[in-house]
Amino acid sequence: MNATQKLEFLIRDKNLDADLKYIAEKVIDENRITFDEGVILYERGELGYLGVLANYIREKRHGDYTYFNRNFHIEPTNVCVYDCKFCAYSRLIKERDQGWEMDVDGMMEVVRKYDGEPVTEVHITGGVVPKQNLDFYADFFKRCKAHRPDLHIKGLTPVEYYYIFKKAKLSHYEGLKYLQECGLDSMPGGGAEIFDPEIREKIAGDKCTAEQWLDIHEQAHSLGMRTNATMLYGHIEEFRHRVDHMDRLRQLQDKTGGFQTFIPLKFRNQGHQMSHVPEVSVIEDLRNYAVARIYMDNFDHIKAYWAMISRDTAQLSLAFGVDDIDGTLDDTTKIYSMAGAEEQNPGMSTQEVVELIRNVGRHPIERDTLYEVVTDYRNVVFEGAVKPKYYSLPVVEQK
Repeated sequence: MNATQKLEFLIRDKNLDADLKYIAEKVIDENRITFDEGVILYERGELGYLGVLANYIREKRHGDYTYFNRNFHIEPTNVCVYDCKFCAYSRLIKERDQGWEMDVDGMMEVVRKYDGEPVTEVHITGGVVPKQNLDFYADFFKRCKAHRPDLHIKGLTPVEYYYIFKKAKLSHYEGLKYLQECGLDSMPGGGAEIFDPEIREKIAGDKCTAEQWLDIHEQAHSLGMRTNATMLYGHIEEFRHRVDHMDRLRQLQDKTGGFQTFIPLKFRNQGHQMSHVPEVSVIEDLRNYAVARIYMDNFDHIKAYWAMISRDTAQLSLAFGVDDIDGTLDDTTKIYSMAGAEEQNPGMSTQEVVELIRNVGRHPIERDTLYEVVTDYRNVVFEGAVKPKYYSLPVVEQK
């Protein structure tokens, strides 16, 4: 049976809960799921049911296409003025001797290591420190673009921008416009965590508020930038908090249309102040991806970071609404691995990513940051492929 037949068969099941049947019918009719129905999906939706609905939407939008890109990360520092309880990556200012702080020359050295390599994107995010200010990033963006004009700069989250613009006495719009003129192309989705103020106060009380996070994205959209959005799930939040988070994003997307991708991020419980909180199961991971695909009807893409959830779970997620598994990474990120992700040295060659996608019957598409097709790998045969070089950022020894 194809995805449509499976959904029609599901609806004909006489034992199906009436509310779940009604939601399934709304999916077929392309009618929006309400907040209360989103909570029902979490509370009553079994894995198989959610998978049928989410895969139906995924295949209606994208068929078997599964996207990835060739990218690398620069994490300029893991020193941070903020004290997020779930973060194993950062070190407070008073602990800066345990971390790293790159200068612009050091960041350019990382960029130059990819000269001649077919990467399309540099993803920049990290901690927040006073000296990495507006001028610091303006200088880097200009130098990066001068060196490699074709490289898409996806840089920094509202957490960094809120601090930087406040320090520079600029509005969110003014700051983003200036950095866009310096070379900034788009913005990743980090720092969203959970928008509910009570939960946010407990896990990340000193960083920007939900309203500030959303406004920075809105201003980026008004400048023509595309951005992503995330949600940190599986810690102390309840299902209604997840739905509230997605609903706020959905409302902004209705207004601006500037979001490309929604990325649920799994809470990992090693090396930080919330290590006593257990992680959710793989089944809950898949349920969460599925609910996100069903609820986020105005987002084109749902992404699973393979480096965070493991390659096997990433493959499974492709049957639960996910159509993007991120990029090759080249072992240039420590944010996930330091919190206990399965991938402690996250990097895959293009061939490995393509085969991971093919092995579950999906169609691998290399994209650029804006989802333009770079290479269709449906019929590409790899011969004598050489695994690319790997370049690591400094690793903080865990004690």
